[in-house]
Amino acid sequence: MTKNEGSLDRTIRIAVGLGVLSLAFIGPQSPLGYIGVIPLLTGLVGYCPLYSLMGISTCPLKK
Repeated sequence: MTKNEGSLDRTIRIAVGLGVLSLAFIGPQSPLGYIGVIPLLTGLVGYCPLYSLMGISTCPLKK
């Protein structure tokens, strides 16, 4: 599992993941807020399986 997300991409994923996840606890308290776990985890790990399938990489490192 090589990293395929750049630092800006990871930062945005973490922020969006935390924002969506907060909907499960604050605000409408909808169980759909748990979907925020997906971008949060991919941002923390630095690897997105969907990017891998599509051949996309925002990571500046060369392969």
